[in-house]
Amino acid sequence: MIAKNRNMTVRLLELLMVFFAFLFLTPFYFVLVNSLKPFGEILNNAASIPTVVAWGNYSNAFQKINFVSVLLNSLSITVISIILLVAMGSMASWWMVRNGTKFTTILFYACIAAMITPFQSFMIPLMRVVTTLDLVNSRKGLIIVYLGYSTPFTVFLYHGFIKSVPIQMEESALIDGCNRFQIFFYIVLPLIRSMTVTVIILQTLLIWNDFLLPLLLLTDRSLHTIPLAVFSFFGQYTNRWDYALATLVLGMLPIIIFFLIMQKYVVAGVRAGAVKG
Repeated sequence: MIAKNRNMTVRLLELLMVFFAFLFLTPFYFVLVNSLKPFGEILNNAASIPTVVAWGNYSNAFQKINFVSVLLNSLSITVISIILLVAMGSMASWWMVRNGTKFTTILFYACIAAMITPFQSFMIPLMRVVTTLDLVNSRKGLIIVYLGYSTPFTVFLYHGFIKSVPIQMEESALIDGCNRFQIFFYIVLPLIRSMTVTVIILQTLLIWNDFLLPLLLLTDRSLHTIPLAVFSFFGQYTNRWDYALATLVLGMLPIIIFFLIMQKYVVAGVRAGAVKG
């Protein structure tokens, strides 16, 4: 009887999850199918499958937002930011863990405080600092801001994971003649690879999809990222839903492909962190 009730509960939960999956996927369906319709067909029936596939929507959107340029902007900002975040966050966390002093403890709690502080509370002072340092309208300025904004969370993730790395391995390498850099790059970094992949995925999703910081810092149209380009396009072509929805699909496509390729590493990294942390 207990087993029967348990099976019934599992089936109900499965049906509930399927329902919510369809519910959350419904907006994606409307965006995708309507991006492939002529404008008149969208007005007639937005929920129907397109009778004639209008691939011209994508070519027009591709040209109007200069997709190659904005893609390269997003790609360069994201890749450089991620490389610096992984390098700085992992080394800083390793140093904090292996030098357990009051100073490193205070520094770690400062990172946690910075991580939980709402961005809106320091947005205006941040803009004043960025403007004073002449970092507005430059990829370099945006990357520096991302480093300051995302490093605390990166340090938090690495800090707990590095505690699980046996210090005896580092001591043995030190006795064998390795210096600190060799110990970190040849011993510690390979051991925290699963967490590194998790950090890369989480921070890539954050930086690639970010809208507010590029909006504040990149007023020059030639420096726009994909979210800014999509926003600007919607402002100009609000009444042309065929072009606007195709632009939205183009904006979502790169990060969806990235996540589908890397999603298995998210599960592996979280599982490893839960076991070792």
